[in-house]
Amino acid sequence: MAEHKAEPESAGGPSPLRVTVRTLAETLWFPAFFFTGFLVCYLLPFHNPVPHHVDVAVAGPTAPQLEQALEKKSPGAFDIHQVPDARAAHDAVTGREATAAYVPDAQHPRLYVAKADGYSLESVLQKTFTAVAQQSGGQLQVHEAAPTAPGDGMGTGLFYVVLSCTIPSYVSVMMLLRATTFGRRKKVLTLVGIGAVESVVAFFVARAMDVIPNEPLAIPLIFLMTQAVAQTSFGLVPFFKQFFPGVAMGLFVLLSMPSSGGAIPVQMVPGFFRALHPIMPMGNLIEALRGIFYFDGKDVWRHALVLCAWVVAGAALIALGAWKERRAARKEAEAEASGEEPQAVPAAEEPPVEDPSFELPRPTAVPPRTHRLGQQTPTLTGRVTDERGEPVQGVAITVTGTHGRELVRAITDPNGEYAAAGLPDEFVNVIASSPDRLAAVARVRARDGHPVRQDFRLARRPVPAAAGPVRG
Repeated sequence: MAEHKAEPESAGGPSPLRVTVRTLAETLWFPAFFFTGFLVCYLLPFHNPVPHHVDVAVAGPTAPQLEQALEKKSPGAFDIHQVPDARAAHDAVTGREATAAYVPDAQHPRLYVAKADGYSLESVLQKTFTAVAQQSGGQLQVHEAAPTAPGDGMGTGLFYVVLSCTIPSYVSVMMLLRATTFGRRKKVLTLVGIGAVESVVAFFVARAMDVIPNEPLAIPLIFLMTQAVAQTSFGLVPFFKQFFPGVAMGLFVLLSMPSSGGAIPVQMVPGFFRALHPIMPMGNLIEALRGIFYFDGKDVWRHALVLCAWVVAGAALIALGAWKERRAARKEAEAEASGEEPQAVPAAEEPPVEDPSFELPRPTAVPPRTHRLGQQTPTLTGRVTDERGEPVQGVAITVTGTHGRELVRAITDPNGEYAAAGLPDEFVNVIASSPDRLAAVARVRARDGHPVRQDFRLARRPVPAAAGPVRG
């Protein structure tokens, strides 16, 4: 007997090594991105924070000499400007015209600092100007011009209050992508409601811990920041698709936190992050809250305007995504009406938008009637009956995409019902087939937030007439 050699599974197809590399790249790109991002965006600015261009007001005519001495000892660390007297020095700090103020005196030199700007910066200033005072033979006296709340001993409590509202705002978007029965408007309103709850709860919890002063104006500012993050993240989804998690977390975690000035004062991080500080939502909220709590409302309006600009940008992205979706649906409907074939798409299937922490809904068959907590809600339902209207069990329901790719298959239950969840937001073909009945096909529009129903009535296949006897 002749031997038959096994043929390769796919002659001319991609090699196993190439398939493995591609699979690993598509699967591990996000942890690799996050690993690199943390090394660059956290280790770089936080491993050795040093002062950069810290603005210090100096009372009296000795300011030029002091600036030269500090520049020689720590180049680029301090920017000195002269003020008339001790009162002007104190007001420069409380008015946020300077980060600190120094009043030279032979016996009792004074340093005005603002713990609200960060404990680590305060420590650097005390160390630097203690040495300056000792060279003049005096003993430095440190005065708190803007002390923090009693429950915020390290001056970083405000950062954690803001952080508690930043990451959940992004995570809420990821979780709402699973809510396939919610349309765009419901998702936007849900994000607004979540932000309102977060801002109120965060404020009162922080107040209960005495981390912040009792200034309720902080609540609308926190709310603005939650919407800046949430609505912008939601608006980015249709444009970046499977890369959305990297883009959103890169913006609001890897870049926003180091540049916020909350954990490490912005004057002590590299120039790139100092440049981001006036732009990113987290930094603007922290500065606005500092202004309300500790600096008599200084520049609060400016930081609030930046937060509003982020909210407007998010709304514009959402509107643009909706227009893009409607345009694509209109073109597809026109092609369907004219009998034209839809335009071909690249052969490579586009990966789903998903976050490494949460599995997004995929097309799947679900029970038509019983739904437990955590189970997907159907986006497509229907019933199959015979010519007399009686339910037909065991009919195969196959749902295919526009280009013929099978998405999901379901089987009708004893009541003739079927259901499917997690369908893509597009036109799909629904095929009902059974060995003893004529198949039926329908084309429906699957949309988030708009469950669709498609019923079928299947007739029996005609039985071929029996052949008569063969006569010789």
